[in-house]
Amino acid sequence: MKTPNIDNLYDVSARFTQYHVSPTCAPTRAALMTGHHSNRAGVWHTVNGRSLILDRETTIAQVFKDNGYATGIFGKWHLGDNYPFRPEDKGFEEVLVHSGGGVEQALDYWDNDYFNDTYKHNGELKKFEGFCTDIWFDNAKKYMAENQKNNKPFFCYLSTNAAHTPYFVEKKYSDPYENNENIPNAAFYGLISNVDENIGKLVEYLKEIDLMDNTILIFSTDNGTSAGAKIEKGGDRLDGFIGKGYNAGMRGIKASMYEGGHRVPLFIHWKDGGITTGKDINELTAHYDIAPTLVDLCGLEVKEI
Repeated sequence: MKTPNIDNLYDVSARFTQYHVSPTCAPTRAALMTGHHSNRAGVWHTVNGRSLILDRETTIAQVFKDNGYATGIFGKWHLGDNYPFRPEDKGFEEVLVHSGGGVEQALDYWDNDYFNDTYKHNGELKKFEGFCTDIWFDNAKKYMAENQKNNKPFFCYLSTNAAHTPYFVEKKYSDPYENNENIPNAAFYGLISNVDENIGKLVEYLKEIDLMDNTILIFSTDNGTSAGAKIEKGGDRLDGFIGKGYNAGMRGIKASMYEGGHRVPLFIHWKDGGITTGKDINELTAHYDIAPTLVDLCGLEVKEI
């Protein structure tokens, strides 16, 4: 696996080596958004209505908005597609998302397939040209530049669906991993390569528009690997030991109760805040720590509930 741009970010970030999330995506995203455990936020599954964030929950986007920040989301929401659960109902002013938990799912626009798809832009369906991850990043960069021009601070939740099923990606990204007996899914690795490429472009863009130094840049994922590693033959499909692929020596994959299901990367970089050199932080941390940490770092006021 080659991820040079994520590696570069790793080298200049605080890295949390014992950072844990929920074993699946929607619960993790609820905890990130609220600073509460996902169960408290009402999200403990990805389907059957169990991914709808409770109306009573205040999101970090709402807190930033109340403190004068612009707020935007680009990519995956997966906490509800109808009122009062939509991102625009939960504090986001600029919204560009697919529906459901992934592109091509039943809740998403008919026949979306990662390329030239139709997404929801501020409540209206709109067709976009290009690959989904590129679209999220490109529109997020435009959003950042616009707010910089208006001299307004912003909160940008750039939340990719990749690397999620279906595993569709341009061959130039997956070809390097084809016909390799150690790789269980070349397209999955290709999707990550595309994310890595976009992270590199984002960092360079922030430098170009003079925002890199005073932007808190956070990189993480929402659960353990789904197709980057394969359970050994005869093992439990979720909780078994890895027989093929890479999983940092951890047992289990996405949805597992073992570390392979919920221990994931977390990097934070902020030059003007003094977070500029590679440093491992080994204390136990979790997804619901992110929102209150941002409140502290940005000096935000939180309304009494």
